[in-house]
Amino acid sequence: MKKVLLVPLAACAALAQTEPRAVTRLLEPALHSSDVVVFQLRQYLLKKAPKLPAPSGAEQWTAQARKLREQVLSEVVFHGWPPEWVAAPPRFEDLGLIPSGKGYRMRKLRYEIVPGFWSTAILYEPETMQGKIPAVLNVNGHVGAPGKAVEYKQKRCINQAMQGMLALNLEWIFMGELARKGNEHSFAAHLDLAGANGVGLFYLAMRKGLDYLWEHPNVDRTRVGVTGLSGGGWQTSVLSALDERVALAVPVAGYSAIAARIERAADTGDIEQNPTDLLLHADYSHLTAMRAPRPTLLIYNAEDDCCFRAPLVKPDIFDRVRPFFRLYGAESAFAWHENTDPSDHNYQLDNRQQSYRFLAKHFRVQMSETEIPVEAEVRSFDELAVGLPADNLTILELARRMAARIERKPLPRAELEKTVRYRKAAVAHAWPLNNTKNKGLETRSYRFDFDNGLSATGVWVKAIAAGEKAPATIVLHDGGKKAAGAAVSDRVNRGEHVLAIDLLFTGDAAPEKPGAANFTQMLAALGDRPLGLEAAQLIALARWLGSAKPRLEADGIRSQVAALVAVALEPELFSEVVVRNGMPSLRHLLDAPVEYRSAPDLFCLDLYRQFDLDRLAELAAPAKIL
Repeated sequence: MKKVLLVPLAACAALAQTEPRAVTRLLEPALHSSDVVVFQLRQYLLKKAPKLPAPSGAEQWTAQARKLREQVLSEVVFHGWPPEWVAAPPRFEDLGLIPSGKGYRMRKLRYEIVPGFWSTAILYEPETMQGKIPAVLNVNGHVGAPGKAVEYKQKRCINQAMQGMLALNLEWIFMGELARKGNEHSFAAHLDLAGANGVGLFYLAMRKGLDYLWEHPNVDRTRVGVTGLSGGGWQTSVLSALDERVALAVPVAGYSAIAARIERAADTGDIEQNPTDLLLHADYSHLTAMRAPRPTLLIYNAEDDCCFRAPLVKPDIFDRVRPFFRLYGAESAFAWHENTDPSDHNYQLDNRQQSYRFLAKHFRVQMSETEIPVEAEVRSFDELAVGLPADNLTILELARRMAARIERKPLPRAELEKTVRYRKAAVAHAWPLNNTKNKGLETRSYRFDFDNGLSATGVWVKAIAAGEKAPATIVLHDGGKKAAGAAVSDRVNRGEHVLAIDLLFTGDAAPEKPGAANFTQMLAALGDRPLGLEAAQLIALARWLGSAKPRLEADGIRSQVAALVAVALEPELFSEVVVRNGMPSLRHLLDAPVEYRSAPDLFCLDLYRQFDLDRLAELAAPAKIL
């Protein structure tokens, strides 16, 4: 039933009647520089960045690395994933040979990552195989349409096979044959929302390839390696750190420590490269150190035009990690190569030949140090196409399917605090930046600095004739305070004090270069939840306002969820919440679908699995939700 608030006519007559356009002009001026927001977020993140430990010996680090490996796998990678999917044996279909050049042959493979989600691969085999031989898992990066058919990857796999190795060339999600809209990597956030850490799907996709090689009758299990460029370098780092079956790793331009990602937007990476809660346990410097004493060659490009420039990332992921290999007397097993030809984002000839030399040395095989020319052997996309089931799932469809199986039970408020990682905040200083006072209306504009180092902005508005103890409304709008003129005007005309605010990631308090999505994924990786930070700001501002139980008005889905979470956390602090242009359920984020970059703060791990909007409304009692 719609609630109608009536203001006595005599009271209205005594107050100046505002118009939305006039109020909007007072709300529009920016109170915060995006550069300041970015600076504050970077400082906040840097303080939380994990540091490499200083183990006293190899035995201690081996034990610590084992514990880290178990924690990352159980608490991050496989969080929320059905155990039977995680433990399922590899399911590969051999679709036959492709006509190949002299000295090697190619085989088409299709494999299931999780039920209903298939991928493809090409196995490159030596023309003749005798006994046990080395094997290399070749993982893909962000190559777009070519996928596994990208020329430099074909050349590498052919050379590995011609020189006596098995080379498995995996397709990667959203590339090549998996290039479907619902497979964009940002949809991993929708898996998070449904309760399964998005990185789990990417991990299982590459681990299945390792499983296949491990079970192959001709593979020498002591000589299994992984290599790839860019996103493939990231996969190489993660898989080889967390799975001790990987004897040798050659990641190329694939990752950096969190400090580099905070400092330079280009190094942030995709959402799977910043998995929720990973950095509570291990940074990428830790993962690299977990390789010790297994042979590891890091290849980076001096003037990389994508990310991870060699001179900028080397101190954190190579120089500081060398002592870990020294603990085992294995410094020679840890190598660095800085590519200057062509120096951009590449796995071209110089980098490939570096990988061949490393393989030859540590796998104890006879290999040419120069690449065998195979330009004429490079096949087209269609020639390497394997084919996928017509009803093959995408990341988004998998998230919807997992969400459909959710069965919720009532959970206490303490579980909500845990889910959104709520930590109380207080207004450390309210900076009065501007004011107006004319034609019956008074305003004061503020930047609010909180005791956690972050900030928000707001404009306090009231009719001059309104009493000091008049009721108050806090207004949130997805478009920022400058879009809230109509709501503010309406409440002022009712004799209320109004605070129109821009919480973190909204309006004046939103970073621009880089944007919110860059920061929200790093915050989540470090164990925070952007939604919890916003709710903490809203609660702190309600206390600062000093009004007895203010109302909340929220316009838009982001404002709606922030308001509902805040009131569910502190129900005695607010009187009611009015939602406009909201959504009936968090399921809307999956069904619409809402893109991650348009509302990155809403994709909070486990939120939909545990607390849909109706549950938040229940926890908000006695505050009313309208």
